[in-house]
Amino acid sequence: MSENSILPDHTTVTAKTMDCDEDDLFEFRDEFAGWLRVNAPGKPAFPLPETFMEVGTDEQFDFLSDWQRSVYEAGYLGVSWPQEYGGRGLPVEFQNAIDLEMIHQNVPIMFNTIGLAWAGPLILDIGSERQKKQYIRRILTAEDVWCQGFSEPGAGSDLANIRTVAVRDGENWRINGSKIWTTLGSYADHMILLAQGDSGAARYKGLNFLLVPMESEGIEVRKIRKMTGEHGFCEVFFNDVFVPKDCLIGQELGGWQVAMRTLTYERGAAGGQASMHTGTRIESSLMIEAATRAEFDGGPALEEPLICDELVRLLIEERANLLHESRKRHSALAGPYPTAIDMSHKLRWTEWNRRLQRLAVELQGLEGSLYLEDPDALDGGAWQRGYLNSFAATIGGGPSEIQSNILAERVLGLPKG
Repeated sequence: MSENSILPDHTTVTAKTMDCDEDDLFEFRDEFAGWLRVNAPGKPAFPLPETFMEVGTDEQFDFLSDWQRSVYEAGYLGVSWPQEYGGRGLPVEFQNAIDLEMIHQNVPIMFNTIGLAWAGPLILDIGSERQKKQYIRRILTAEDVWCQGFSEPGAGSDLANIRTVAVRDGENWRINGSKIWTTLGSYADHMILLAQGDSGAARYKGLNFLLVPMESEGIEVRKIRKMTGEHGFCEVFFNDVFVPKDCLIGQELGGWQVAMRTLTYERGAAGGQASMHTGTRIESSLMIEAATRAEFDGGPALEEPLICDELVRLLIEERANLLHESRKRHSALAGPYPTAIDMSHKLRWTEWNRRLQRLAVELQGLEGSLYLEDPDALDGGAWQRGYLNSFAATIGGGPSEIQSNILAERVLGLPKG
């Protein structure tokens, strides 16, 4: 155990791991597939977000809240979380099967991602008994939506350079400062907040990690209009906000370690998530189908050699990513870097998706400049919207450049610089 660890390295207690009977697993997934075929909601009259980062209207929020609650009440959300907090206590493979079937049937996302995939596993791993009982079940039911307070206007990738302050004031914490790019900030009931607790301490050693009620007096939330024309991100301002002392999670001034643990969930390097169906996975087959309908330079885009060449590259990369993910189930195939597969997941898929969406816009030629709902836009401008939104995923949770550095230094052992 490292000097400042909260739990032993690589320990995760949220997910119940054990040998899983394959017949039981197949039967369970088949049961869930049948439930989806009957209960999956139809396409609404308004556009749904492709990822949890794009929930920007009350219609979208209400629709996705109802959908998540129905999946939970049917017994198919958070199934690997402990029964005493609202889960079913099943092996994590059962939750993975659920996620794969949701992707396969292309049903709407489980939008409460920060609660289901980051805050929930964190609270189950290191939270107090009170925190587990207070938060976990309500995360699953979507009664409590969560947001993340990490990035600041002057501290994005340099997370340790944050200036928001959370200091003791009697029996409370007093918070002052601001956060930016806060996904679901305008709808959230709680925030996982990283803040300075001791401004005189060395970097990484003076931070606190709090579970902050968003209804607290002194919190102001402002929506940010994105280049897609939609909302989804927010600015959050704290002006002498007081929250109880038991909002702290982890050790006082040990917030950096808690933040790094949270990022392992966000990046997929640690398990325990109640669902990872956080975004629509676009498949190359959809792109090929679109290329048969798009015109490029006076003819079908699929007949353009350069476009076909790039499509083949994307198909190969997509297949390689899928095979790469399957390797982690077999230790003999994981090689000398067993953590590399999970740690590289975000980097590989977000960059692949960005390039796929870009090609979908490029193959439209001049019509690629059209946008949502334009009658002449291919698929109503959905590819243009997807391309613009794809950048959020390559930045959130650590930009691709930083992810590459992490893999190089911590997995491959390469020197810095």
